[in-house]
Amino acid sequence: MIDISIQKNIKTYKGISRLAVADLIPAGSVTKVYGPSGAGKTTFLRIVAGLVSPEQGRIQVDGECWLDTSAQINLSPQERKAGFVFQDYALFPHMTVRAHLAYATADQALIDRLLLMGKMENFGNHKPQHLSGGQQQRLAILRSLALRPKLLLMDEAFSAMDDELREELIAGLSVILKEFGTTTIIVSHHAHETIGFADRSLKID
Repeated sequence: MIDISIQKNIKTYKGISRLAVADLIPAGSVTKVYGPSGAGKTTFLRIVAGLVSPEQGRIQVDGECWLDTSAQINLSPQERKAGFVFQDYALFPHMTVRAHLAYATADQALIDRLLLMGKMENFGNHKPQHLSGGQQQRLAILRSLALRPKLLLMDEAFSAMDDELREELIAGLSVILKEFGTTTIIVSHHAHETIGFADRSLKID
């Protein structure tokens, strides 16, 4: 269970607006976060990851306090150990596909399994500049899974994939996330992207 209640002032093209989110997210669930552009969906993910600090709030994950502004508790991203799939992928240009996964885990069997799931088994020695946008996006997802995260945060994680590939990847994701017991929060602008994947939703407006 993830108990979240945060408030953050964010800059928008209309000026300063207030992001306020309160939700109880069941363990092992997949929550779709949606709402208009500029509402603060990405900021919300970054707050959960520990990359941005809110003015007020608390985040408790499986009984562990990640954030409590009143008690001045704010665990670092490294301490939270959440997997994060960024919109810009945040890949290392000098590292191969396999090296990206090895950076996250020493489990070679898991690396091979992830490469197969993402249809990247033939690209293990390729660096990001030699991959398509969809392949880079899949690598970012696979790298986040290699951490076996208790919480996975995904920001527009399927936007560069065609429908068939996205559906196949979601099928594999659903199996491995259940196996890991991972709770997932995914931001998406398109309802069809999370059909068959998300089992609940959270609107930010």
